Amino acid sequence: MWNLIKNALKIKELRTRILFTLFIFALFRLGTFIPVPGVNRDLLKEAIAQGGLLSLIDIFAGGGLSNFSIFALGVFPYINASIIMQLAGSIFPKLEELMKEGGEEGRRKIAIWTKYLTFFLALIEAGALLITFTNQGYVTAKGILSQATIVFTLIAGTYVLFWLGEIITEKGIGNGVSLIIFAGVISRIPVGISEIVRLYGKTGGVTLTQIIITIVGLLLILLAILYLYQSERRIPVQYAKRIVGRKMYGGQSTFIPIRLIQSGILPIIFASAFLTFPATIGQFFPGTWIDNVGKALTTSNSLWYNLIFFLLVVFFVYFYTEISFNPEELSENLKKWGGFIPGVRPGEATKNYIAKIINRVTFPSSILLGLIAIVPNFFFGATKISAFYFGGTSILIIIGVALETVRQIDAYVKMRHYEGLLK
Repeated sequence: MWNLIKNALKIKELRTRILFTLFIFALFRLGTFIPVPGVNRDLLKEAIAQGGLLSLIDIFAGGGLSNFSIFALGVFPYINASIIMQLAGSIFPKLEELMKEGGEEGRRKIAIWTKYLTFFLALIEAGALLITFTNQGYVTAKGILSQATIVFTLIAGTYVLFWLGEIITEKGIGNGVSLIIFAGVISRIPVGISEIVRLYGKTGGVTLTQIIITIVGLLLILLAILYLYQSERRIPVQYAKRIVGRKMYGGQSTFIPIRLIQSGILPIIFASAFLTFPATIGQFFPGTWIDNVGKALTTSNSLWYNLIFFLLVVFFVYFYTEISFNPEELSENLKKWGGFIPGVRPGEATKNYIAKIINRVTFPSSILLGLIAIVPNFFFGATKISAFYFGGTSILIIIGVALETVRQIDAYVKMRHYEGLLK
């Protein structure tokens, strides 16, 4: 194991990228402790400890909300903006064409529109937090100017996080925004452990048996997630022999790997972010049915939260697979390079065959991913341990992002003819 790590660190470019990513992590953690003035943080921490929407946002923000730091909103506005743009792309043909065939210019336009939408959503979320905290007595700042400063500081913090994510993707290792979320989630695990220690042995707290059951449950969940992420369906491909001059090319056999979890952790992140939006809107109408619906959708042990979360995960698995995996394009590429699937005619038959395989893989993977996301919520609820810290969402994000990052590191190592990290 140490030899593998040593091989990775021997590569100057990879070593630089890893160190740069860790540096950005340090900046992110520093930012979560830079407070926005005008808020009673002691009262706020007590409210967040009760669970609900605030706890969920705090987990993804790495404790930024409980400290009411400049990163209190996290990257939720950007994620919601990305979801809306992706959904809009599937509804409006011109936007879909711009996404798929617009090239560099199309991607640039989509990125600009996403940033504008991020500002609008961040404004709504920051305003909702300000109204809620003011009504509950957490905000001590008075006057329009002071409160406007709070709102725009939170918006600026979201843009800084988004920018940090972009430069990680460009100059670091892994997907930047996912790694920012990963850093936030993993930084709250010590808080969850300290909560268990605090409750251990107290009346109405947790017992040793419950802790042991929790540890065993976590191990089983980890094994299930690792198995799913490593599983794949291989479609055999044969390349026809071609004679060019006096040399013969092709004739080799290979395969197209269709991963069971083709979409990675994006459905989990999208579903979590999507559920926060009704709760955010509900904060503008305290005590109304909108507020009650929002609270129900952010309570981890409620039936409605888990049911809708499950359905959203299933939906986003199908949605992401649909926009990221094009059977027709894959079929055309195989035909272009002289490849074919044994027993399947090139062209339309190949496209239909690949589509059928993808559908067969996507259905069980979406169901399993949804179950892994919600089952731990009931499990940890029964053991009186917070599902926000150790629930399916948190575990899936940690494992998923870690595996994707390791795959990228593995690719760099193999390019330099070292033994890879993955076998």
